[in-house]
Amino acid sequence: MSEQQPTPMTEEQNQAWVREQFQNANRYLAERGMLSDRILTKDSRYLIPDVAIWKFKLQDGKKVWVVNGAVTMDHVSADVAKSAREALRHFSLNWQLKAENIHALGDAAGETELKMAQLLIRHAELLYAVGNDERLWQNAPV
Repeated sequence: MSEQQPTPMTEEQNQAWVREQFQNANRYLAERGMLSDRILTKDSRYLIPDVAIWKFKLQDGKKVWVVNGAVTMDHVSADVAKSAREALRHFSLNWQLKAENIHALGDAAGETELKMAQLLIRHAELLYAVGNDERLWQNAPV
């Protein structure tokens, strides 16, 4: 039995995915009391339908990276990474460290925490792969 390849998304579906991820990222920030002023589109990147990495300028003048898509939604100060690629690597490493900290709890870690650790590891591995795939970054600013 052969594995069936997913049907490529249409341009309209691609645009809908990007719009949905942008709205989700904006809502995520607002729920945390961070109101966006604008999206810095030249710094933001997305790999449809897996990962979007957004750079937002907030109303207080600060800048943040937000990652979402088929991964855990998270944010970090833009000071930690100069580019979307560096931001993905930061999230990947950070999630791996969080997962290690959960596993270090041993028996004190509950089932929910252990499931979260496994999810973080899978998502960290995805971001690591995306960040290290040279084909995806050939035309991206360093």
